[in-house]
Amino acid sequence: MVSSRWGGLAARALFYMSAHRHNRIEADAAYSGNTELAAKALQDWYNQTTGGWDTAGWWHDANCLTVLTDWALYAGPSQNVNVTDIAANTFANAQKPGVQVEKRLTATGRMTSSTKYAQQTKRGFPGFLNEYYDDEGWWALAWIRSYDLTGNIEYLNMAESIFDDMKNGTDSVCGGGIWWSKTREYKAAIANELYLTVAASLANRVQGSRDKYLPIARDQWDWFKKSGMINNDNLINDGLDKNDGGTCVNNGLPAWSYNQGVVLGGLVELSKATGNDTYLSQAVDIAKAAIAMLEDENGIIHEVDRCEPNCGQDGPQFKGIFMRNLHYLYKVVPNQDFATTIKKNADSIWAKNRDPKTNRMGISWVGPPEAGIGPTAKTHSCAMDVLVGAMGVVAGSK
Repeated sequence: MVSSRWGGLAARALFYMSAHRHNRIEADAAYSGNTELAAKALQDWYNQTTGGWDTAGWWHDANCLTVLTDWALYAGPSQNVNVTDIAANTFANAQKPGVQVEKRLTATGRMTSSTKYAQQTKRGFPGFLNEYYDDEGWWALAWIRSYDLTGNIEYLNMAESIFDDMKNGTDSVCGGGIWWSKTREYKAAIANELYLTVAASLANRVQGSRDKYLPIARDQWDWFKKSGMINNDNLINDGLDKNDGGTCVNNGLPAWSYNQGVVLGGLVELSKATGNDTYLSQAVDIAKAAIAMLEDENGIIHEVDRCEPNCGQDGPQFKGIFMRNLHYLYKVVPNQDFATTIKKNADSIWAKNRDPKTNRMGISWVGPPEAGIGPTAKTHSCAMDVLVGAMGVVAGSK
């Protein structure tokens, strides 16, 4: 017989569990619905002819595709946004030749890029290869995620082909690593994090080739840790400078949010490939340091230099990449601080940084959406990464 005291406690516990589950279901429905509206709004910029997103840019297009595939992996088929068809169209059309990308690193450490189109109907690079290894890495990851969604082996083969070209950018300068561009003038953190992440991702997916890709990924991380790019605060600066003596040192340029993000996804993949949780511990340290640096007093993420609403050509994409990879880390390390950061930012974006008429989202996650030049495919896809992350957090708590 159950005493009345324990019976009352059990009844109350059942009530609270039921209420909590109901709240989770409502939150799940809200985040899912909001994110589908965001996905539909992103397609307002999609150009069927070019296979890219107007107002974005070459490497941003890859990130637009990635956030859509991440969303579709949670949401399943949608009548409003057919991501499988979008991936197929982008695969066919975005690599048609006729575009030139120019990049430069400013004195303040901000990377800027411009995209010039020979013809509006031709904007891409054959095989998704160009002069910049980081651009190639973004496209490799986009096709890996598209493979995860569709099972289309062509996408995985393309990622392998891109990675083969990236390998050509490695050498022994600075003790290892990959160059940022094919002119071999700078070893940037972002290119090296992408190289790590693509290698580890392929090790987990290409049947019979784990021994090909895993040693590369493991060696890349070992080099990266020792390179000096990770500073004493567990933050990753922009890259390495070569001094007169031939050695390479951390250049002290800003610890951009995306440099704190891509590495998280790479370490998640490397941990999966090896079964070694030490990589996850290292990722958690970086993630915690990054959140402390990037969040304001209300827990909302801003770029490291608080550049909003004017973050140049490339900066509007950065924060979303950090949050995307924080979401990847959360899926294997369900740290509640990470969950809080993701959901709090998703809520702020939807409430304060969304045009209610178009559902387009801008650059500042505290709003308003029209800040700066207003919503673009870059700012919108960046914010959508956070909404997808919130879907993942709620789904993981069921």
